[in-house]
Amino acid sequence: MTSKKITRALVSVFYKDGLDAIVHELAKQNVEFISTGGTQEFIEKLGYQVTPVEQLTGYPSIFGGRVKTLHPAVFGGILYRREESGDVKEAEEFKIAPIDLVIVDLYPFEETVAKGGGEEDVIEKIDIGGISLIRGAAKNFKDVLIVSSRAQYAEVLELLKTKNSSSDLADRKRFAALAFEVTSHYDSAIFTYFNQEQNIISFKSSYPNGKALRYGENPHQRGVYFGELEKLFDQLNGKELSYNNLVDVDAAINLIKEFDETAFVIIKHTNACGVATASSVKEAYLKAFQADTVSAFGGVLATNKKIDLQAAEEINKLFFEILVAPEFDLSALELLKSKKNRIILKQKQNLTAAKQFKSLLNGVIEQDLDLHTDSQADLKTMTRRAPTQQETNALLFASKICKHTKSNTIILAVEGQMFSSGVGQTSRVDALKQAIEKAKSFGFDLNGAAMASDAFFPFPDCVEIASQHGITAVIQPGGSIKDQDSIDFCNNHNMAMVFTGFRHFKH
Repeated sequence: MTSKKITRALVSVFYKDGLDAIVHELAKQNVEFISTGGTQEFIEKLGYQVTPVEQLTGYPSIFGGRVKTLHPAVFGGILYRREESGDVKEAEEFKIAPIDLVIVDLYPFEETVAKGGGEEDVIEKIDIGGISLIRGAAKNFKDVLIVSSRAQYAEVLELLKTKNSSSDLADRKRFAALAFEVTSHYDSAIFTYFNQEQNIISFKSSYPNGKALRYGENPHQRGVYFGELEKLFDQLNGKELSYNNLVDVDAAINLIKEFDETAFVIIKHTNACGVATASSVKEAYLKAFQADTVSAFGGVLATNKKIDLQAAEEINKLFFEILVAPEFDLSALELLKSKKNRIILKQKQNLTAAKQFKSLLNGVIEQDLDLHTDSQADLKTMTRRAPTQQETNALLFASKICKHTKSNTIILAVEGQMFSSGVGQTSRVDALKQAIEKAKSFGFDLNGAAMASDAFFPFPDCVEIASQHGITAVIQPGGSIKDQDSIDFCNNHNMAMVFTGFRHFKH
């Protein structure tokens, strides 16, 4: 029979919130409790008798609590196979009683690291006995039910109530799978901590708390998000975020964090169709919207400052999917929430990741995030004419956008306003032509505008075309064997060109 009655439970947890209901339910079925330290006191205060682990093992807790449960009387009771005659005989010979339920969680290792704990404190939060108990109970799921996290308390309580403190094989196997998810994540966190100094080339990344999405990039694809969005955002309005929403929000907040001054970005399919800075959110939005009043429809909007009513009144005229901001005036929020499906996110913190990875071929590739923002200190004037301060400001502004746009890309801008972008083209010339055509279709005069390129110009054709349309300043990383051809053309046409030394490919 797959159903097993729980008669004896080992309970030893760090977090005790929610544990009382489980203890009461087990006590109703006369389950015997084995426990240690604080958990033992907790159960006894609820009015139930507890067998101390020390009584079971014949040893006290030693080495500052590092060794408590590591003993055959404990692990034998968990691991011996009830249907193996040899195991049963040995259990009887060594007086090892069965343990049918193990409720154990792990020391808060990640929390200690996150709080900036010193090395000694962090090391002491590496659980030994707990993780061994979890693995042992999960391995012997045919006989033992394992509860490895307080996140499982509600589910196991319902199980105990429904089945009178019994469990079926399917129940035990599910909780075993949950247990190995807990232990694998814990071990990955420990490895990551140690590998900060060692730099061992090994890919270990664990994200618990997966959330199923409506679908993936397309309706026929399954989608799941792994992470803790609630730490980044408070969702103030709207429907559930989709896969594509999440991808675009990521693009939006990575771009907006480039700016200290008041800025506004409009994203469509991860690329900016409008970016501007100004003295107010309203003005920044209107300037960003000007760049592409068509693509902004259904876009993802983000700003780095509080949205007031004046800004909200303008933004509310547009149909958009998502708006992200650090704060909202109450009157602004009330107006923006008038559309029930409109997603409004209050951003609580910036992204802090330093690495990115993705699946590729039959493996995974990982790299450092492109965290370099081109600054005035990076600029090396390559032409006889240096850019004016106004041109320099425009070049650096355009470069920030270029870094977050799909290659090959060209950005055309003036100080504080993007005019247009050429995005994801196989030819840099095509990217420039696309940007010029788009800027002119929305009424922008390119005379005196700046041009940013994510990579070097292999030929002078881009600066030649740019000059024909009145563009006077260029920023690029440099590095082509034919750089001088572009420099010579700029010198002969009174254009300023600066090199940064930093390429910003984005694929």
